Amino acid sequence: MDLHQDDILTKISRYNLIRNGRMIYIDVHQKIQGNLADKFIAVPNLVNIVAKPEHQGAGENEPNALEECLRKIKGLNIEDLFPTAGPKSSSAKDD
Repeated sequence: MDLHQDDILTKISRYNLIRNGRMIYIDVHQKIQGNLADKFIAVPNLVNIVAKPEHQGAGENEPNALEECLRKIKGLNIEDLFPTAGPKSSSAKDD
């Protein structure tokens, strides 16, 4: 494939996880080109927000990566999976 040397290209399978009435996606990426932690990576996400790395699964095949991910997130609230935005700093001074 004609990609840049540092590009990462993956093929994705998508799963939906419904927990406590809320839904998140788990995308399992199959490496086509580039550097990933393994051949398959399972990543919980909210479309544009990706779970913290410690909640992602990796494996030699799709079921292994998904199983590792599910094991890591078992018992956690959905809010605990994703990075939180820190307080925004303000450049305005209090009067």
